[in-house]
Amino acid sequence: MGLFDFIKGELIEVIDWVESGNDVIMHKFPDKDANLKYGASLTVRESQEALFLDEGKFADHFEPGMYELNTRNIPVLTSLRNWDAGFNSPFKADVYFFSNRIFTDLKWGTQNPIILRDPEFKQVRVKAFGNYFIKLKDAKLFFTQFAGTKNKVVIADIENALRDIISPKFAEVLAETGVSVLDMVAKYTEIGDEIKPALQKELDPFGIELTRFQVTSTSLPKEVEEFYDKMTNMNMVDDMNKFQQFQAAKSMEEAAKNPSGGAGEGVGMGMGFGMANMMMNQQGNANNAATPSGKAQTREEIMDTLKGLGELKESGILSAEEFEAKKKELLARL
Repeated sequence: MGLFDFIKGELIEVIDWVESGNDVIMHKFPDKDANLKYGASLTVRESQEALFLDEGKFADHFEPGMYELNTRNIPVLTSLRNWDAGFNSPFKADVYFFSNRIFTDLKWGTQNPIILRDPEFKQVRVKAFGNYFIKLKDAKLFFTQFAGTKNKVVIADIENALRDIISPKFAEVLAETGVSVLDMVAKYTEIGDEIKPALQKELDPFGIELTRFQVTSTSLPKEVEEFYDKMTNMNMVDDMNKFQQFQAAKSMEEAAKNPSGGAGEGVGMGMGFGMANMMMNQQGNANNAATPSGKAQTREEIMDTLKGLGELKESGILSAEEFEAKKKELLARL
């Protein structure tokens, strides 16, 4: 290799950044300590911007476009290097590229439950999760306050840093809204809009813009969810007799799963008699409600009750002995 080829290899003639992935927000041009050639070509693509640093100091800033590096296009660097009279020699500078596109679907979540005063449950612990979108607002501020001397910053670095900021701010604003946990799902968008301005104040010092903040899910402690489910089931039942039958059948199903020690058998027999009595009482109550005189059940009504008891026997809810006992009692009424 001749001297000319060696010198040519030490000069950088083309400066650009082709993003290899979707997660890089800042990228330092890899100069490998080589000098930039006077008149070198700089390409800044759409959704990018570039900053030149001279010995750690901000110099020139470039928006999208193609540039030929000379004293006209790098006025700040020219001033710092005292090139006002012109130059045509290689020079050294650090070049950083920044992505200005919106980074979507960043995740956030409360690591620990938030304790809230709730109008329904008085006090409750809530965990919440969601996503947010950000974009770079001020490259210089981002470089000085966040990136520092790194050669590359990826979006995961920002997610990790913001996690400890978002969670407490979310808890603070959510407590101020006074929204009941029962109404949160219907107000996810409203809650996100309330929290967004408060979070933006936390991000301004880093030169980051929060373009969207969304709550996607909330969860309650297990015991609260079980209580809520029970209340929901109660509200759905308009006939207490049917609800009792449902509870009895459910209890029998649980007992059948754990028959050890005879407990399941005892519970099953008790529930079986209970359901049989409920059916008979329900039939009698319905008859009394229909006939104020309280006359005895008709043959057809007794036969309908026997048929229902037979179905309980077939499904295993009533034992043969229980069925025979109730059958005998009903037949005696004929």
